[in-house]
Amino acid sequence: MTNLKFDEKGLIPVIVQHAITREVLTLAYMNEEAYTKTVETKETWFFSRSRQELWHKGETSGNTQQVISIRSDCDSDALVVEVLPTGPACHTGEETCFHNTLEKLDNTVGYNVITSLINIIEEREQTMPEGAYTTYLFEKGVDKICKKVGEESAEVIIASKNNDSEELKWEAADLLYHLLVLLQNQKVSFYDLLQVLQKRHESKKQK
Repeated sequence: MTNLKFDEKGLIPVIVQHAITREVLTLAYMNEEAYTKTVETKETWFFSRSRQELWHKGETSGNTQQVISIRSDCDSDALVVEVLPTGPACHTGEETCFHNTLEKLDNTVGYNVITSLINIIEEREQTMPEGAYTTYLFEKGVDKICKKVGEESAEVIIASKNNDSEELKWEAADLLYHLLVLLQNQKVSFYDLLQVLQKRHESKKQK
C-alpha cells in the first residue's frame, strides 16, 4: 500500500470486477483503512463519500464479495479488485451497477448472455410461469432434465461426426442451456464450475 497514491481527500477509486466473468460490477472508493480491512478480511470494504464513513459490502444485504486479487494501474492512483460475489453488486438487485446500456456500438456477444440466461433459469425455478419450457423441465424433475442433456449431447456428437459446424453451434447451445437447467436443479452454481476450471488451469501452470 505504500506505493498507492490517494487523492487530497485520502481516497483512491476502485473498479470491482468479477474474477471469473470479468464483468465490471461497480465503481467505489477506498481510503487507507478500507484498503487495510479489505486485505485483512479478504472481503471488500469501501469509504462512502456521501455518508462519510467506512462500509463493508454486504454487511446488511449479505451480498459480500470475496477478494481474489488487487491490482493498481501504472500511476498507482486507481485499483482493480477482482472478486467472487455472493450476490448482486447493485443495491437495485442487478448483478452489476453498470446495467444501463446507453449505446451499443457493436453486436459482439459476450459472456453477459450466459449470465442473463442463468438469471432467467433461476427466476423460472422460483416463479414457475405457466407455459414456459424451463418451467416444464423443473416440473418434470431431474430424470427429464438428465434425459434432455443426454439427447442434446448425442446431437452434438452427431453434428461433429458430420462435420456440420452450423448444426454443431445450435446443438451445443441447446446442450449448454439444458446443462444450466440441470445445474440449477442440483443447486450447483455455474460459477463453481468455472472455479474448478480456474484451479485446474493454475495447477497446470505451476507444474
